[in-house]
Amino acid sequence: MKTGITGGIGSGKSYVCRLLAKQGIEVYDCDAAAKRLMHDSAELRRQLTDLIGLDTYLADGRLNKAVVARFLLQSEANTKAIDAVVHPAVFSDFEQSGAQWVESAILYESGLYRLVDRVVVVTAPEEVRIRRIMLRDGITREKAQEWIARQWPQDEIRRRADIEIVNDGLQPLDIQIQRLLQQPYDKTI
Repeated sequence: MKTGITGGIGSGKSYVCRLLAKQGIEVYDCDAAAKRLMHDSAELRRQLTDLIGLDTYLADGRLNKAVVARFLLQSEANTKAIDAVVHPAVFSDFEQSGAQWVESAILYESGLYRLVDRVVVVTAPEEVRIRRIMLRDGITREKAQEWIARQWPQDEIRRRADIEIVNDGLQPLDIQIQRLLQQPYDKTI
C-alpha cells in the first residue's frame, strides 16, 4: 500500500519522515527528487531549457535559480508550465523507485495523491508553524504568514487526508507513528 505524507510549511512533515526513516521506512522526497532530476535528467533539462530559455542552466550545469525564479514570477501560466514539465518527471521517478511512502508538500495540488492509496497529513497550530518557519529560515513573522497563506489551508488538507499526525509539540509523535505503522488501515491515530 502506497502512502503519501503531506502538510503545510512548518508542520513538521519532514521531521516525521525522518522519524519514519529511523523505523526503517524509506520515504521518497519529492523536493529532493525534483532538484536531482532537474540536474541529472537530460530530457527534463531539455524541456526546461525549451520552456525558459538557453540561460536556464549555468555553464557548470547547475540550474540558474535566478532565471527560473524570474520566469516563475512573471505569471501563473509560467508556474503551471514548469509544473507540467517537472511534476510528471517526479511522478515517474517515484513510481520507478519502488518506494511505498512519498513526501510532498503539494500532494493534492500536483495530483500526486492519485498515485497513493492513503494520505497522512502532518498538522500543527498556525502559531507553532509560524515560529518554526521564522526560526528555520530566519525570516519575519509577516513573511512566514505570507508563505503559509500561499499554500492550501491546513483544514482543507486535513479534510481530504485519511490520517492526521498532530505535530504540536504536545502530543508524542513516537506514539502516533507507532500507531500508524501498527494499524496501517486505521484512519484515526
